[in-house]
Amino acid sequence: MAAADQPMTFEQAVHAAVELDAPLNERLAVIAAAVRRIDANFADAVDRLVDRLEKQGAGAAAPTPGHAMPPFLLPDDEGRLVGLADILLQGPAVVTFQRGHWCPYCRLNAIGIVEAQQEIAALGGQVVVIMPERRKFARAMKAAVGAGFPFLTDMDNGYALSLNLAIWIGAEMERLMGVAYDLPNYQGNASWFLPIPATFIVGTDGIITDRFVDPDYRRRMDIDDLIAALRRAR
Repeated sequence: MAAADQPMTFEQAVHAAVELDAPLNERLAVIAAAVRRIDANFADAVDRLVDRLEKQGAGAAAPTPGHAMPPFLLPDDEGRLVGLADILLQGPAVVTFQRGHWCPYCRLNAIGIVEAQQEIAALGGQVVVIMPERRKFARAMKAAVGAGFPFLTDMDNGYALSLNLAIWIGAEMERLMGVAYDLPNYQGNASWFLPIPATFIVGTDGIITDRFVDPDYRRRMDIDDLIAALRRAR
């Protein structure tokens, strides 16, 4: 078989998704398709996880539009404490939860936001990423995606738990993911809890105007929807 006919490696598929000129969820689908092609057993396990979470109503009890966004005070990638109230003094906020620096879906989600940074700034929007990882890993992800906004560390998923967003991935996924990812090292605990990668748009009055909460981590708030939500929040 000629080299040109060889199927893409996973890394090549992720790069292709990053380079694709398409809505975010279409780019994420490229990664999901590559996972299924390369390791169908893992993809099936993800489907079982998502099915369990959906049946349990995971994320359904998270704060909804019209309600106040619970306050937080979390360290950023440089160790400075960042509070929601301080962010909202500068403009409406995009508060987005990501699973970790190791997650290709999260990296692509962050890259999509970075690509729209200029448009977000023109609307006065302030972006913060919240992830349950130690500071050095949050800093590494921020650098990898070229972000100018802060990446906040939510140790032990404390804030995510308070928003009903933290989920246990289950014994099957712990076994499968543990082959490639050292979550206990990344997070500083052995709980194998992750946040649902939700996004909240919060007006300067602290009220949520829009949200995206989906227990399937392969789907995220599209960037066009994020921009439209920011316009409504102004």
